[in-house]
Amino acid sequence: MSDFSLSKTAFAPATVANVGSGFDIMGFAINGSGDNVRVTFSPDTDNSLVKMTGAYAQLIPAERAKNTSSVAADFLFIACSKKPSDYLIELEKNMPLGSGMGSSAASAAAAVFAANSLLGSPFSTLQLIPFAMEGERVACGAAHADNVGPSLLGGFVLIRSYSPLDIVALPFPADLYAVVVHPHIELKTSDSRKVLPREVSMHNAITQAGNAAGLIAGLWQKDYELIGRSISDVLAEPYRTQLIPGFDAFKKAALEAGAIACGISGSGPSVFALCKGEILAKEIAANIHTVFMNQGLISDVFISGMNAEGTRLV
Repeated sequence: MSDFSLSKTAFAPATVANVGSGFDIMGFAINGSGDNVRVTFSPDTDNSLVKMTGAYAQLIPAERAKNTSSVAADFLFIACSKKPSDYLIELEKNMPLGSGMGSSAASAAAAVFAANSLLGSPFSTLQLIPFAMEGERVACGAAHADNVGPSLLGGFVLIRSYSPLDIVALPFPADLYAVVVHPHIELKTSDSRKVLPREVSMHNAITQAGNAAGLIAGLWQKDYELIGRSISDVLAEPYRTQLIPGFDAFKKAALEAGAIACGISGSGPSVFALCKGEILAKEIAANIHTVFMNQGLISDVFISGMNAEGTRLV
């Protein structure tokens, strides 16, 4: 990225959304992957395109109206009565698209955090979430917060309501670890949504509500057994597993290695397993990696405690 004096750069971490029974309402941030965005006051240049670097820069549009980072930042500029065209957006795109790890959310979160800091921080980090959600809207057609929320705030987050937006930071055990595995296949959120039923039974709705409530209680009480048995998702996972080669084998291997729970990260194809402690997480990661190798799939493995910091300046 270029070196400017009137600029701010932010890093936003990858996230795991849904978290099983928290379908569309929960997510947590992880360490080890994310995007960087630099925002620079540059009124005398043509800023109609986002300047992009990084491993996945060639896969996303540079047009300002189509790029997740610039759309999110522009909503913030307009809210502050600033001209978006006066600001250059630079995105270092390090996260793969369609990974299920909050790739578009990380770009949007980093952009609004950097822009807000450049303007003197008129908004709190919590208040930045609606702006980042607009970046998600352009990326997948829906302004959801279960990725941008934890990416910005860090930790484990509950989206209790969207009308009005009500976001709750949840406690979590200090030694709660996640193993996140990204097989090298792309799965668009829109395709994952298409396989879901338009209606659910009363029985499944009650089951899911009980599991989501149990997950929250388990986090508060630091009860690993309760967390593990409460993550079960009866609404989305049964339909989405068909889109992820080797999912059943992954889940079996992770649980046999000591994971307390497993699930699909976001809309997939990444998957996650939760456990107690880093040592066990490494054992689980090795088992899962082998499963995907046996499916003929290259995969990236991330071992992380809960990222409590969220988006930060760099």
